[in-house]
Amino acid sequence: MSQLKVIPSQPVRRNTGLGVWNVYFLIKFVMLWMGYLNLQILPNLVFAAFLLVPLNNRKLEILRALIALPVGVMLFYQDTWLPPLANVLNHPGLMSFSTAYFLELAGRFINWSLCGWLLLVMVLYRLVHQWLRVTTFTLIGLAWLGATSLLALQAPSEQAVAMVASPGVATKKVMVADPDNETLNRYLQDFYTTEATRRVEFKPPITDSPPFDLLLINVCSLAWDDIDTVGLRDNPLFQQMDVVFDNFNSVTSYSGPAAIRLLRASCGQASHTALYKTPPEQCLLFDELSKLGFASEVLLNHSGEFEGFIDRVRTQGSLPAPAVDIHMLKNPIVSFEGSPIWRDGEVLDKWWQHRESESQSRVALFYNTITLHDGNRMLAADGSSKSADYKVRAQMLLSDLSGFIKQLEQSGRRVVVVIVPEHGAALHGDRMQIPGMREIPSPSITHVPVGIKLVGMGASPRTGPLHISEPSSFLALSEIISRLYVAQAQPQGLDLTTLLTGLPQTPVVSENAGTVVLEYAGRPYVRIKENGAWLPYPQKLN
Repeated sequence: MSQLKVIPSQPVRRNTGLGVWNVYFLIKFVMLWMGYLNLQILPNLVFAAFLLVPLNNRKLEILRALIALPVGVMLFYQDTWLPPLANVLNHPGLMSFSTAYFLELAGRFINWSLCGWLLLVMVLYRLVHQWLRVTTFTLIGLAWLGATSLLALQAPSEQAVAMVASPGVATKKVMVADPDNETLNRYLQDFYTTEATRRVEFKPPITDSPPFDLLLINVCSLAWDDIDTVGLRDNPLFQQMDVVFDNFNSVTSYSGPAAIRLLRASCGQASHTALYKTPPEQCLLFDELSKLGFASEVLLNHSGEFEGFIDRVRTQGSLPAPAVDIHMLKNPIVSFEGSPIWRDGEVLDKWWQHRESESQSRVALFYNTITLHDGNRMLAADGSSKSADYKVRAQMLLSDLSGFIKQLEQSGRRVVVVIVPEHGAALHGDRMQIPGMREIPSPSITHVPVGIKLVGMGASPRTGPLHISEPSSFLALSEIISRLYVAQAQPQGLDLTTLLTGLPQTPVVSENAGTVVLEYAGRPYVRIKENGAWLPYPQKLN
Protein backbone atom coordinates (compact mmCIF):
# COMPACT_ATOMS: atom_id res chain seq x y z
CA MET A 1 0.00 0.00 0.00
CA SER A 2 1.52 3.25 -1.09
CA GLN A 3 1.86 6.14 1.39
CA LEU A 4 0.79 9.65 0.58
CA LYS A 5 3.74 11.99 1.15
CA VAL A 6 2.74 15.46 2.31
CA ILE A 7 5.11 18.22 1.25
CA PRO A 8 4.91 21.14 3.71
CA SER A 9 4.27 24.49 2.10
CA GLN A 10 6.84 27.28 2.43
CA PRO A 11 5.88 29.70 5.17
CA VAL A 12 4.93 33.13 3.89
CA ARG A 13 6.78 35.82 5.75
CA ARG A 14 4.49 38.42 7.28
CA ASN A 15 5.25 41.99 6.29
CA THR A 16 6.29 43.61 9.56
CA GLY A 17 6.21 47.12 8.12
CA LEU A 18 9.12 49.52 8.53
CA GLY A 19 10.15 48.05 11.87
CA VAL A 20 12.97 49.99 13.48
CA TRP A 21 13.15 52.25 10.42
CA ASN A 22 10.05 53.93 11.85
CA VAL A 23 12.40 55.60 14.33
CA TYR A 24 14.45 56.93 11.39
CA PHE A 25 11.43 58.63 9.83
CA LEU A 26 9.97 59.80 13.16
CA ILE A 27 13.29 61.48 13.94
CA LYS A 28 13.10 63.23 10.59
CA PHE A 29 9.56 64.44 11.36
CA VAL A 30 10.72 65.92 14.67
CA MET A 31 13.75 67.59 13.09
CA LEU A 32 11.55 68.95 10.27
CA TRP A 33 9.15 70.39 12.84
CA MET A 34 12.09 72.03 14.67
CA GLY A 35 13.48 73.46 11.43
CA TYR A 36 16.64 71.34 11.24
CA LEU A 37 15.76 69.55 7.99
CA ASN A 38 14.94 70.44 4.42
CA LEU A 39 13.20 67.11 3.90
CA GLN A 40 13.00 65.98 0.26
CA ILE A 41 9.78 64.04 0.11
CA LEU A 42 10.24 62.03 -3.12
CA PRO A 43 13.55 60.32 -2.17
CA ASN A 44 12.10 59.53 1.27
CA LEU A 45 8.96 58.01 -0.21
CA VAL A 46 11.07 55.87 -2.56
CA PHE A 47 13.26 54.80 0.36
CA ALA A 48 10.21 53.85 2.44
CA ALA A 49 8.77 51.84 -0.47
CA PHE A 50 12.11 50.03 -0.84
CA LEU A 51 11.97 49.08 2.84
CA LEU A 52 8.35 47.87 2.58
CA VAL A 53 8.73 45.49 -0.37
CA PRO A 54 7.88 41.99 1.03
CA LEU A 55 10.72 39.48 0.70
CA ASN A 56 10.42 35.72 1.25
CA ASN A 57 14.14 35.10 1.25
CA ARG A 58 16.30 35.62 4.32
CA LYS A 59 19.39 36.38 2.25
CA LEU A 60 17.55 39.07 0.34
CA GLU A 61 16.41 40.62 3.60
CA ILE A 62 20.01 40.75 4.81
CA LEU A 63 21.13 42.25 1.50
CA ARG A 64 18.42 44.90 1.74
CA ALA A 65 19.50 45.79 5.25
CA LEU A 66 23.11 46.17 4.11
CA ILE A 67 22.02 48.45 1.28
CA ALA A 68 19.53 50.44 3.37
CA LEU A 69 21.99 51.46 6.09
CA PRO A 70 24.42 53.55 3.99
CA VAL A 71 21.59 54.82 1.77
CA GLY A 72 19.66 55.95 4.85
CA VAL A 73 22.70 57.76 6.26
CA MET A 74 23.39 59.54 2.97
CA LEU A 75 19.73 60.48 2.55
CA PHE A 76 19.62 61.82 6.09
CA TYR A 77 22.66 64.05 5.50
CA GLN A 78 21.19 65.20 2.19
CA ASP A 79 17.99 66.20 4.01
CA THR A 80 19.87 68.40 6.48
CA TRP A 81 20.74 72.02 5.75
CA LEU A 82 24.43 71.14 6.02
CA PRO A 83 26.64 71.81 2.98
CA PRO A 84 27.84 68.85 0.89
CA LEU A 85 30.28 66.77 2.91
CA ALA A 86 32.77 66.83 0.04
CA ASN A 87 33.01 70.63 0.34
CA VAL A 88 34.08 70.33 3.96
CA LEU A 89 36.47 67.39 3.50
CA ASN A 90 38.16 69.06 0.53
CA HIS A 91 38.99 72.17 2.55
CA PRO A 92 42.72 72.67 1.84
CA GLY A 93 43.65 73.53 5.43
CA LEU A 94 41.65 70.80 7.16
CA MET A 95 44.62 68.55 7.93
CA SER A 96 46.53 71.47 9.49
CA PHE A 97 44.03 71.86 12.34
CA SER A 98 45.37 71.04 15.80
CA THR A 99 43.86 68.21 17.84
CA ALA A 100 42.43 70.71 20.34
CA TYR A 101 40.68 72.57 17.51
CA PHE A 102 39.23 69.34 16.07
CA LEU A 103 37.81 68.48 19.50
CA GLU A 104 36.38 71.99 19.86
CA LEU A 105 34.65 71.73 16.47
CA ALA A 106 33.29 68.28 17.30
CA GLY A 107 31.70 69.64 20.47
CA ARG A 108 29.83 72.28 18.48
CA PHE A 109 27.92 69.61 16.56
CA ILE A 110 26.12 68.53 19.74
CA ASN A 111 22.74 70.20 20.23
CA TRP A 112 21.49 69.06 23.63
CA SER A 113 17.93 70.25 23.08
CA LEU A 114 17.69 68.27 19.85
CA CYS A 115 19.31 65.24 21.50
CA GLY A 116 16.62 65.35 24.19
CA TRP A 117 13.81 65.31 21.63
CA LEU A 118 15.38 62.46 19.67
CA LEU A 119 15.83 60.40 22.84
CA LEU A 120 12.15 60.99 23.65
CA VAL A 121 11.14 59.72 20.18
CA MET A 122 13.14 56.52 20.63
CA VAL A 123 11.73 55.86 24.12
CA LEU A 124 8.13 56.44 22.96
CA TYR A 125 8.62 54.11 20.01
CA ARG A 126 9.98 51.46 22.35
CA LEU A 127 6.91 51.78 24.56
CA VAL A 128 4.15 51.78 21.92
CA HIS A 129 5.39 49.76 18.96
CA GLN A 130 4.03 46.50 20.40
CA TRP A 131 0.48 47.87 20.63
CA LEU A 132 0.33 50.26 17.70
CA ARG A 133 1.21 49.74 14.06
CA VAL A 134 3.62 52.69 13.91
CA THR A 135 4.26 52.14 10.20
CA THR A 136 0.73 53.33 9.46
CA PHE A 137 1.38 56.67 11.18
CA THR A 138 4.76 57.01 9.44
CA LEU A 139 3.23 56.46 6.02
CA ILE A 140 0.41 58.90 6.79
CA GLY A 141 3.05 61.49 7.72
CA LEU A 142 4.99 60.93 4.49
CA ALA A 143 1.80 61.03 2.43
CA TRP A 144 0.72 64.29 4.06
CA LEU A 145 4.12 65.88 3.38
CA GLY A 146 3.95 64.64 -0.22
CA ALA A 147 0.49 66.08 -0.75
CA THR A 148 1.55 69.40 0.78
CA SER A 149 4.55 69.60 -1.55
CA LEU A 150 2.42 68.75 -4.58
CA LEU A 151 -0.13 71.43 -3.74
CA ALA A 152 2.66 73.98 -3.31
CA LEU A 153 4.03 73.14 -6.77
CA GLN A 154 0.60 73.51 -8.35
CA ALA A 155 -0.15 76.84 -6.68
CA PRO A 156 -0.48 79.68 -9.22
CA SER A 157 2.58 81.93 -9.41
CA GLU A 158 2.20 85.58 -8.56
CA GLN A 159 4.39 88.61 -8.95
CA ALA A 160 5.11 90.76 -5.93
CA VAL A 161 6.27 94.29 -5.28
CA ALA A 162 9.61 94.37 -3.48
CA MET A 163 12.55 96.63 -2.76
CA VAL A 164 15.38 95.77 -5.15
CA ALA A 165 18.86 97.28 -5.35
CA SER A 166 20.42 97.66 -8.78
CA PRO A 167 24.11 98.43 -9.39
CA GLY A 168 24.89 102.12 -9.16
CA VAL A 169 21.32 103.32 -8.55
CA ALA A 170 19.14 103.87 -5.54
CA THR A 171 17.05 101.08 -4.09
CA LYS A 172 13.59 101.21 -5.61
CA LYS A 173 10.26 99.40 -5.69
CA VAL A 174 9.80 97.15 -8.71
CA MET A 175 7.70 94.18 -9.74
CA VAL A 176 9.72 91.01 -9.27
CA ALA A 177 9.11 87.51 -10.56
CA ASP A 178 8.79 84.46 -8.33
CA PRO A 179 12.19 83.31 -7.02
CA ASP A 180 12.33 80.04 -8.95
CA ASN A 181 15.57 78.54 -10.27
CA GLU A 182 15.31 80.20 -13.68
CA THR A 183 14.63 83.63 -12.20
CA LEU A 184 17.47 83.51 -9.67
CA ASN A 185 19.98 82.10 -12.17
CA ARG A 186 19.11 84.90 -14.58
CA TYR A 187 19.35 87.48 -11.79
CA LEU A 188 22.83 86.21 -10.87
CA GLN A 189 24.04 86.23 -14.46
CA ASP A 190 22.70 89.75 -15.02
CA PHE A 191 24.47 90.85 -11.85
CA TYR A 192 27.87 89.61 -13.01
CA THR A 193 27.33 91.01 -16.51
CA THR A 194 26.64 94.45 -15.04
CA GLU A 195 29.50 94.27 -12.54
CA ALA A 196 31.99 93.44 -15.30
CA THR A 197 31.44 96.90 -16.77
CA ARG A 198 31.99 98.90 -13.59
CA ARG A 199 35.26 100.75 -12.88
CA VAL A 200 36.53 103.44 -10.54
CA GLU A 201 38.38 106.17 -12.36
CA PHE A 202 41.54 107.47 -10.70
CA LYS A 203 42.47 110.94 -11.91
CA PRO A 204 46.00 111.58 -13.22
CA PRO A 205 48.50 112.70 -10.57
CA ILE A 206 47.81 116.20 -9.26
CA THR A 207 51.01 118.13 -8.50
CA ASP A 208 49.57 120.30 -5.72
CA SER A 209 47.62 117.50 -3.97
CA PRO A 210 48.78 117.36 -0.31
CA PRO A 211 50.23 113.90 0.47
CA PHE A 212 48.59 111.46 2.86
CA ASP A 213 49.04 107.81 3.82
CA LEU A 214 46.39 105.15 3.24
CA LEU A 215 46.10 102.25 5.69
CA LEU A 216 43.81 99.35 4.73
CA ILE A 217 43.31 97.27 7.87
CA ASN A 218 41.88 93.91 6.82
CA VAL A 219 40.36 92.17 9.87
CA CYS A 220 39.61 88.45 9.91
CA SER A 221 36.39 87.26 11.59
CA LEU A 222 34.48 90.43 12.50
CA ALA A 223 30.83 90.88 11.44
CA TRP A 224 27.98 92.95 12.85
CA ASP A 225 26.40 89.72 14.07
CA ASP A 226 29.56 88.86 16.05
CA ILE A 227 29.74 92.35 17.55
CA ASP A 228 26.13 92.15 18.66
CA THR A 229 26.64 88.67 20.09
CA VAL A 230 29.44 89.84 22.42
CA GLY A 231 27.89 93.26 23.12
CA LEU A 232 30.52 95.47 21.46
CA ARG A 233 28.45 97.48 18.97
CA ASP A 234 28.95 100.61 21.10
CA ASN A 235 32.72 100.17 21.27
CA PRO A 236 34.52 103.56 21.18
CA LEU A 237 36.41 102.55 18.03
CA PHE A 238 33.23 102.71 15.93
CA GLN A 239 32.14 105.97 17.54
CA GLN A 240 35.36 107.74 16.57
CA MET A 241 35.09 106.78 12.90
CA ASP A 242 34.21 109.52 10.42
CA VAL A 243 32.33 107.12 8.11
CA VAL A 244 30.63 103.81 8.90
CA PHE A 245 29.05 101.47 6.34
CA ASP A 246 25.94 99.90 7.86
CA ASN A 247 25.22 97.57 4.94
CA PHE A 248 28.59 96.47 3.56
CA ASN A 249 28.91 93.02 1.98
CA SER A 250 32.34 91.35 2.17
CA VAL A 251 31.13 88.83 -0.49
CA THR A 252 33.07 85.80 0.80
CA SER A 253 33.64 83.96 4.08
CA TYR A 254 37.28 82.96 3.57
CA SER A 255 40.44 85.03 4.01
CA GLY A 256 42.19 84.43 0.69
CA PRO A 257 39.29 85.45 -1.58
CA ALA A 258 38.42 88.31 0.79
CA ALA A 259 41.90 89.82 0.52
CA ILE A 260 41.88 89.48 -3.27
CA ARG A 261 38.52 91.24 -3.51
CA LEU A 262 39.81 94.16 -1.44
CA LEU A 263 42.97 94.41 -3.51
CA ARG A 264 40.82 94.45 -6.68
CA ALA A 265 38.36 96.99 -5.31
CA SER A 266 38.61 99.30 -8.34
CA CYS A 267 36.42 97.02 -10.49
CA GLY A 268 32.93 95.62 -10.07
CA GLN A 269 32.34 92.39 -8.20
CA ALA A 270 33.71 89.35 -10.02
CA SER A 271 32.63 85.74 -9.64
CA HIS A 272 34.70 83.47 -7.42
CA THR A 273 36.17 81.70 -10.46
CA ALA A 274 37.23 85.01 -12.02
CA LEU A 275 39.26 85.89 -8.91
CA TYR A 276 41.98 83.49 -9.99
CA LYS A 277 42.25 84.83 -13.51
CA THR A 278 44.40 87.78 -14.55
CA PRO A 279 42.31 90.93 -13.97
CA PRO A 280 42.35 94.10 -16.04
CA GLU A 281 45.21 96.32 -14.85
CA GLN A 282 42.87 99.07 -13.66
CA CYS A 283 41.22 96.67 -11.20
CA LEU A 284 44.30 96.48 -8.93
CA LEU A 285 43.83 99.15 -6.27
CA PHE A 286 47.49 99.33 -5.27
CA ASP A 287 48.60 99.62 -8.88
CA GLU A 288 46.27 102.58 -9.31
CA LEU A 289 47.62 104.12 -6.11
CA SER A 290 51.21 103.64 -7.25
CA LYS A 291 50.43 105.78 -10.32
CA LEU A 292 49.47 108.55 -7.88
CA GLY A 293 52.79 108.29 -6.08
CA PHE A 294 51.89 105.89 -3.26
CA ALA A 295 54.56 103.40 -2.22
CA SER A 296 52.95 99.98 -1.52
CA GLU A 297 53.68 98.10 1.71
CA VAL A 298 52.38 94.93 3.36
CA LEU A 299 52.14 93.98 7.04
CA LEU A 300 50.64 90.97 8.84
CA ASN A 301 50.28 90.03 12.51
CA HIS A 302 50.88 86.38 11.56
CA SER A 303 53.25 84.37 9.41
CA GLY A 304 50.90 84.30 6.41
CA GLU A 305 51.99 80.76 5.59
CA PHE A 306 48.65 79.00 6.18
CA GLU A 307 47.22 78.07 2.76
CA GLY A 308 49.89 80.27 1.19
CA PHE A 309 48.05 83.46 2.19
CA ILE A 310 50.98 85.88 1.89
CA ASP A 311 52.09 84.47 -1.47
CA ARG A 312 48.55 84.71 -2.82
CA VAL A 313 48.16 88.30 -1.61
CA ARG A 314 51.44 89.39 -3.15
CA THR A 315 50.74 87.66 -6.47
CA GLN A 316 47.08 88.63 -6.86
CA GLY A 317 47.51 92.17 -5.53
CA SER A 318 50.90 92.97 -7.10
CA LEU A 319 52.41 93.74 -3.67
CA PRO A 320 55.90 93.56 -2.13
CA ALA A 321 57.08 91.42 0.79
CA PRO A 322 56.13 92.52 4.35
CA ALA A 323 57.80 95.81 5.20
CA VAL A 324 58.78 95.09 8.81
CA ASP A 325 60.21 92.03 10.56
CA ILE A 326 58.08 91.38 13.67
CA HIS A 327 59.47 88.01 14.73
CA MET A 328 61.36 89.54 17.66
CA LEU A 329 58.04 90.58 19.25
CA LYS A 330 56.43 88.34 21.84
CA ASN A 331 53.25 86.64 20.60
CA PRO A 332 50.37 86.28 23.12
CA ILE A 333 48.28 84.05 20.82
CA VAL A 334 48.81 80.95 18.69
CA SER A 335 46.57 80.06 15.79
CA PHE A 336 44.41 76.96 15.39
CA GLU A 337 47.35 75.25 13.64
CA GLY A 338 50.00 76.37 16.15
CA SER A 339 51.70 79.31 14.41
CA PRO A 340 52.35 82.60 16.29
CA ILE A 341 49.99 85.58 16.23
CA TRP A 342 51.42 88.89 17.36
CA ARG A 343 49.49 91.63 19.14
CA ASP A 344 48.08 94.21 16.73
CA GLY A 345 49.05 97.24 18.79
CA GLU A 346 52.69 96.21 18.95
CA VAL A 347 52.84 95.26 15.26
CA LEU A 348 51.29 98.53 14.11
CA ASP A 349 53.52 100.53 16.46
CA LYS A 350 56.56 98.77 15.00
CA TRP A 351 55.42 99.64 11.49
CA TRP A 352 54.72 103.26 12.39
CA GLN A 353 58.27 103.66 13.69
CA HIS A 354 59.41 102.28 10.34
CA ARG A 355 57.07 104.67 8.47
CA GLU A 356 58.36 107.77 10.26
CA SER A 357 61.89 106.90 9.20
CA GLU A 358 60.94 106.69 5.52
CA SER A 359 61.32 109.46 2.97
CA GLN A 360 58.31 108.59 0.77
CA SER A 361 55.61 111.26 0.81
CA ARG A 362 52.79 108.76 0.32
CA VAL A 363 52.48 105.16 1.51
CA ALA A 364 49.60 102.71 0.99
CA LEU A 365 49.66 99.86 3.54
CA PHE A 366 47.77 96.57 3.37
CA TYR A 367 47.57 95.18 6.93
CA ASN A 368 46.00 91.82 7.72
CA THR A 369 45.16 90.60 11.22
CA ILE A 370 43.84 87.18 12.30
CA THR A 371 43.58 87.92 16.03
CA LEU A 372 39.88 86.96 15.95
CA HIS A 373 40.19 83.79 13.85
CA ASP A 374 38.26 80.79 15.12
CA GLY A 375 40.32 78.30 17.13
CA ASN A 376 43.04 80.71 18.26
CA ARG A 377 44.48 80.01 21.72
CA MET A 378 46.01 82.28 24.37
CA LEU A 379 49.50 81.45 25.56
CA ALA A 380 50.22 81.10 29.28
CA ALA A 381 53.48 82.04 31.02
CA ASP A 382 54.55 78.38 31.17
CA GLY A 383 54.16 77.96 27.41
CA SER A 384 50.86 76.09 27.56
CA SER A 385 47.77 77.37 25.73
CA LYS A 386 44.08 77.62 26.48
CA SER A 387 40.96 78.42 24.50
CA ALA A 388 40.73 82.15 23.80
CA ASP A 389 37.34 83.78 24.36
CA TYR A 390 36.20 85.75 21.31
CA LYS A 391 35.01 88.76 23.30
CA VAL A 392 38.34 89.08 25.12
CA ARG A 393 40.24 89.01 21.83
CA ALA A 394 37.79 91.42 20.18
CA GLN A 395 38.15 93.92 23.02
CA MET A 396 41.93 93.62 22.74
CA LEU A 397 41.89 94.18 18.97
CA LEU A 398 39.48 97.13 19.05
CA SER A 399 41.45 98.70 21.90
CA ASP A 400 44.70 98.30 19.96
CA LEU A 401 43.19 99.91 16.86
CA SER A 402 41.81 102.81 18.93
CA GLY A 403 45.22 103.33 20.51
CA PHE A 404 46.92 103.26 17.12
CA ILE A 405 44.55 105.91 15.74
CA LYS A 406 45.34 108.15 18.72
CA GLN A 407 49.03 107.62 17.99
CA LEU A 408 48.42 108.74 14.39
CA GLU A 409 46.52 111.82 15.57
CA GLN A 410 49.41 112.83 17.84
CA SER A 411 51.91 112.46 15.01
CA GLY A 412 50.49 115.36 13.02
CA ARG A 413 50.57 113.35 9.77
CA ARG A 414 47.73 113.05 7.28
CA VAL A 415 46.42 109.47 7.27
CA VAL A 416 43.31 107.71 5.98
CA VAL A 417 42.54 104.57 7.99
CA VAL A 418 40.09 102.11 6.41
CA ILE A 419 39.00 99.21 8.63
CA VAL A 420 37.42 96.53 6.46
CA PRO A 421 36.78 92.99 7.78
CA GLU A 422 37.33 89.95 5.56
CA HIS A 423 34.24 88.17 6.91
CA GLY A 424 32.59 87.30 10.22
CA ALA A 425 33.44 84.65 12.80
CA ALA A 426 30.06 82.88 12.57
CA LEU A 427 29.64 82.92 16.36
CA HIS A 428 25.99 82.07 15.77
CA GLY A 429 25.27 78.76 14.12
CA ASP A 430 22.27 78.40 11.87
CA ARG A 431 20.32 75.61 10.16
CA MET A 432 23.10 75.06 7.62
CA GLN A 433 26.27 75.54 9.64
CA ILE A 434 27.54 75.00 13.17
CA PRO A 435 29.15 77.95 15.02
CA GLY A 436 32.52 78.76 13.48
CA MET A 437 31.76 77.03 10.19
CA ARG A 438 32.00 79.38 7.18
CA GLU A 439 31.60 77.07 4.20
CA ILE A 440 28.53 79.03 3.10
CA PRO A 441 28.81 82.86 2.96
CA SER A 442 25.57 83.55 4.81
CA PRO A 443 24.34 87.12 5.43
CA SER A 444 25.35 87.02 9.10
CA ILE A 445 28.95 86.25 8.02
CA THR A 446 29.36 88.69 5.12
CA HIS A 447 27.52 91.69 6.64
CA VAL A 448 30.55 93.41 8.14
CA PRO A 449 31.30 96.76 9.85
CA VAL A 450 33.48 98.97 7.66
CA GLY A 451 34.78 102.26 9.03
CA ILE A 452 36.92 105.13 7.72
CA LYS A 453 38.92 107.50 9.93
CA LEU A 454 40.38 110.66 8.44
CA VAL A 455 43.37 111.74 10.51
CA GLY A 456 44.60 115.29 9.88
CA MET A 457 42.73 115.45 6.56
CA GLY A 458 40.92 118.73 7.23
CA ALA A 459 37.47 117.23 7.72
CA SER A 460 35.13 119.23 9.94
CA PRO A 461 34.96 117.80 13.49
CA ARG A 462 31.90 115.66 14.16
CA THR A 463 30.21 114.22 17.22
CA GLY A 464 29.72 110.89 15.46
CA PRO A 465 30.27 109.11 12.16
CA LEU A 466 28.31 109.58 8.97
CA HIS A 467 26.46 106.35 8.19
CA ILE A 468 26.09 104.84 4.72
CA SER A 469 22.98 102.65 4.75
CA GLU A 470 22.82 101.71 1.04
CA PRO A 471 23.98 98.20 -0.02
CA SER A 472 27.70 98.61 -0.64
CA SER A 473 30.84 96.64 -1.28
CA PHE A 474 34.50 97.17 -2.26
CA LEU A 475 33.76 99.39 -5.27
CA ALA A 476 32.41 102.10 -2.92
CA LEU A 477 35.64 102.02 -0.88
CA SER A 478 37.76 102.46 -3.99
CA GLU A 479 35.54 105.36 -5.11
CA ILE A 480 35.98 107.12 -1.75
CA ILE A 481 39.76 106.72 -1.94
CA SER A 482 39.76 108.15 -5.48
CA ARG A 483 37.64 111.12 -4.39
CA LEU A 484 39.81 111.77 -1.33
CA TYR A 485 42.88 112.14 -3.50
CA VAL A 486 41.14 114.69 -5.73
CA ALA A 487 39.49 116.53 -2.83
CA GLN A 488 42.82 117.21 -1.14
CA ALA A 489 43.89 119.38 -4.08
CA GLN A 490 40.74 121.52 -3.98
CA PRO A 491 40.95 124.89 -2.20
CA GLN A 492 37.55 124.58 -0.49
CA GLY A 493 38.81 121.64 1.54
CA LEU A 494 37.15 118.35 2.38
CA ASP A 495 33.37 118.14 2.60
CA LEU A 496 32.35 114.69 3.82
CA THR A 497 28.74 114.99 2.68
CA THR A 498 29.83 115.73 -0.89
CA LEU A 499 32.48 113.02 -0.70
CA LEU A 500 29.87 110.37 0.14
CA THR A 501 27.13 111.46 -2.27
CA GLY A 502 26.26 109.07 -5.09
CA LEU A 503 28.60 106.23 -4.09
CA PRO A 504 28.24 103.05 -6.19
CA GLN A 505 25.81 100.57 -4.70
CA THR A 506 26.19 96.81 -5.00
CA PRO A 507 23.32 94.31 -4.52
CA VAL A 508 24.02 91.53 -2.02
CA VAL A 509 25.61 88.59 -3.79
CA SER A 510 28.09 86.44 -1.86
CA GLU A 511 30.11 83.51 -3.12
CA ASN A 512 32.59 80.81 -2.14
CA ALA A 513 33.79 78.01 -4.39
CA GLY A 514 30.61 76.35 -5.68
CA THR A 515 28.25 78.15 -3.27
CA VAL A 516 26.30 81.36 -3.88
CA VAL A 517 24.06 83.35 -1.54
CA LEU A 518 22.10 86.28 -2.92
CA GLU A 519 19.40 88.60 -1.70
CA TYR A 520 16.32 88.76 -3.93
CA ALA A 521 13.23 90.81 -3.07
CA GLY A 522 14.53 91.29 0.46
CA ARG A 523 15.12 87.60 1.20
CA PRO A 524 18.35 85.55 1.02
CA TYR A 525 18.58 82.44 -1.19
CA VAL A 526 21.36 79.88 -1.40
CA ARG A 527 22.64 77.57 -4.15
CA ILE A 528 25.00 74.89 -2.90
CA LYS A 529 26.16 73.44 -6.22
CA GLU A 530 26.93 75.26 -9.47
CA ASN A 531 23.92 73.77 -11.26
CA GLY A 532 21.90 73.01 -8.14
CA ALA A 533 18.53 74.29 -7.01
CA TRP A 534 18.03 77.55 -5.11
CA LEU A 535 16.60 77.40 -1.60
CA PRO A 536 15.48 80.13 0.79
CA TYR A 537 18.32 80.53 3.28
CA PRO A 538 17.05 79.22 6.63
CA GLN A 539 16.99 81.55 9.59
CA LYS A 540 19.69 81.28 12.23
CA LEU A 541 19.13 79.34 15.45
CA ASN A 542 18.01 81.12 18.59
